[in-house]
Amino acid sequence: MRYLLLIYSAESDYAPEGSQQAQDQMAQWGAYTQALITAGAFKGGEALQPTATATTVRVRNGERLVSDGPFAETKETLGGYYLIEAKDLDEALDWAAKCPAAPYGSMEVRPIMELPPEYAMAMSQASSA
Repeated sequence: MRYLLLIYSAESDYAPEGSQQAQDQMAQWGAYTQALITAGAFKGGEALQPTATATTVRVRNGERLVSDGPFAETKETLGGYYLIEAKDLDEALDWAAKCPAAPYGSMEVRPIMELPPEYAMAMSQASSA
C-alpha cells in the first residue's frame, strides 16, 4: 500500500544555508532517502521552498482570490513529503519515525486513496492532452 509521509517542522529549525550544520542535516536526509530506496519503499518525494514563496488560491462566489503566503499562520509548516510503499500502516509509521525531521517536527502519515481504473484512465488522458 502507498503512504504519503508529510513532513512538518518550524522553518526556524532549519540550519543556515551553507553552514556545517546544514551539511550534516543534508547528509542525514541523504542517508534516509537511500535507506528508503534500498528497501524498495521509495516512490517519490520532494522538499518544498519556504512558506515565504507560497501563494494561496481560493475561489469564493466564482471569484478567484489570491494571497501571498500559506493559508494558515502556524508554527509548523509543510516542508516536504515522501511517497512510500509499505506493507501496512505499522511499517509506514516505522519509516516516519526514522525520518530526520521526526525528532524536532512532526510526521503525518496518510494512506493514498486507490482510485478505480476508470479514474486513473481519465487522469492519464488529461495529463497527455
